[in-house]
Amino acid sequence: MNLVVLQNWLDNASFAILFLTMLVYWGGAAFPNLPYLAALGTAGMAIANLCMATLLGARWIEAGYFPLSNLYESLFFLTWGITAVHLIAENSSRSRLVGVVTSPVAMLIAAFATLTLPSQMQTSEPLVPALKSNWLMMHVSVMMLSYSALMVGSLLAIAFLVVTRGQNIQLQGSSVGTGGYRSNGYRLHKASELISQPPAPVVENNGFARFESSSNGNGNGNTAVLGLVTTTPIQNSKSEIQNLEPLSPQRLSLAETLDNISYRIIGLGFPLLTIGIIAGGVWANEAWGSYWSWDPKETWALITWLVFAAYLHARITRGWQGRSPAILASTGFVVVWVCYLGVNLLGKGLHSYGWFF
Repeated sequence: MNLVVLQNWLDNASFAILFLTMLVYWGGAAFPNLPYLAALGTAGMAIANLCMATLLGARWIEAGYFPLSNLYESLFFLTWGITAVHLIAENSSRSRLVGVVTSPVAMLIAAFATLTLPSQMQTSEPLVPALKSNWLMMHVSVMMLSYSALMVGSLLAIAFLVVTRGQNIQLQGSSVGTGGYRSNGYRLHKASELISQPPAPVVENNGFARFESSSNGNGNGNTAVLGLVTTTPIQNSKSEIQNLEPLSPQRLSLAETLDNISYRIIGLGFPLLTIGIIAGGVWANEAWGSYWSWDPKETWALITWLVFAAYLHARITRGWQGRSPAILASTGFVVVWVCYLGVNLLGKGLHSYGWFF
């Protein structure tokens, strides 16, 4: 089979599959009583991932070099990375909400590469001299994988903010350091005991308490039951009544899962970004005689690194969880896009091989 025809078929198929997968995930969120939709969404992501992997492999065979030399190839490599990280995150969280936020982003990137880029940018061309190096695979692939992981982690942070409605809630997450491993405001009591202590404020325990049951008869009380705590409205310093509607147990559990998975995915992407920047500095010294030249792409890569370094520092050292780090990670989503694509739109530099204006 002609490899060019195969590539044209695969890029259109990838876009169509991702579009249908997005509809499946959104349908599953709208109709949660249809469990088979979650399996269809996962299958769609896996098939799209396989199509893009085959596309990149055919591209590699046809051109004779690793397919990361222009914008078209890097967009599909980025989409392949997003779908791969999505499958990891979904398998870890067991939540269909992951696909609700990642599938439209993957679909839009594939649509941009397939339908928007001119045909001359979609064809393989001989490498420019600076790209004829083994560092093309070592540096660019690691950077693209880090972008994929950081984007998925940031999208899950955005989903966390949507699920929690922007409320500042306490979570039992994975952060360590000062304030880490919080008790979440839950209080464990035997089901047979009367609760005489006054309930904690809604802000501290999210409006719920967990009660322990010893129904197994041995008195160990291994079963915990999440129950609503009824409290009086909270008055602020201006003596104004605030009616805070507590989140449901399902939302709290989902928010805790999203926060944890977002943290872990960003924790995966950050070391990849660090390695990619270091490898890029070595390649730059080999190609241009300088490890760092404050090229626009280099500058925004450093800004991206600082944003996610601040996120991980806040979580690991300060024990931040919940809304504050989620807002920081959401900001990182925009920063990653500026680093990856924005510098090509705003101005040329040494990393201008994907320029399309």
